[in-house]
Amino acid sequence: MARRASILAFLLAVAMVAACQPGAGEAGPTATPDGTATATASGTPTPEPRAEHPTPETTGVPPGTKLTRLRSNYEGIYRVDKPGTVLDGVHITTDLLIVADDVVIQNSRIDGGVLGYYDGRAYSFTIRDSIVGPPKGCLTAPGIGSARYTAERVHVRGHGDGFNASGDDIVIRDSYVKLCSNPGDHSDGIQTYKTGKGLIFDHNTVDQRFAKDITAPIFITDEQAEDVIVSRNLVMGGTYSIQVRNVKGTAIVRDNALVDKSWVYGPVDTDCANVVWEGNTLVTIDDKYRITSTVGPLECEG
Repeated sequence: MARRASILAFLLAVAMVAACQPGAGEAGPTATPDGTATATASGTPTPEPRAEHPTPETTGVPPGTKLTRLRSNYEGIYRVDKPGTVLDGVHITTDLLIVADDVVIQNSRIDGGVLGYYDGRAYSFTIRDSIVGPPKGCLTAPGIGSARYTAERVHVRGHGDGFNASGDDIVIRDSYVKLCSNPGDHSDGIQTYKTGKGLIFDHNTVDQRFAKDITAPIFITDEQAEDVIVSRNLVMGGTYSIQVRNVKGTAIVRDNALVDKSWVYGPVDTDCANVVWEGNTLVTIDDKYRITSTVGPLECEG
């Protein structure tokens, strides 16, 4: 059990460090009423438009997928230690620990967190079309971490932190995160801690409006971060919603949409002189994350 305790301790440490700001009260949602299908002159219903950004319906396990439950195989968690392992259509009710390279998780449900780090080494993995997090309750630890991983079309739920970035070569794309928090948490959609080179956070939805002990949907402030791209995301909530600072090399924040007045203190706290800031906007949305209006440009502040 000592090894399991050390794994859980690492997850909790990642969740609590990195000098997060003190938690703040819940920011109220600003969603507008959802529209319904309308009929044309011929009486044929017009389908509702699809959301431009990821939603619970466009991420996670594809409908109709049959899941096979896997029992824990290592001190109360599920451990993968064979390189190239593919987990397809499985349900793991605990944390998933990856200690081998080139692992693939797809069309699966993980009720705990997914961690590719052990004994000081990060292991590469890809996770796609999967749900990460418990159906009820809130885990302080990050949903997915820590380096050398790709996440695509993942639905992260029931975690105080969505994604942890603690190393090189991280790509997070087309995913949906709904954050929660426990007392004393510093909840983040993505948080950097001892980050390395090459972080891409592209076309994701991060909803932090209903978490109370919070920092930011986008919290990339680690001084070891190098070459970061934050693009085409829809974010809402947080103390200051978009925080990008201290990045070495290239830092790009482009074409993101922030839900107007969803923050506690302000929309942005960013090192503007060192960031390429382009095409970011303030928007309103409906309850299905569809943009209903553009309020105006989102200016860089910091």
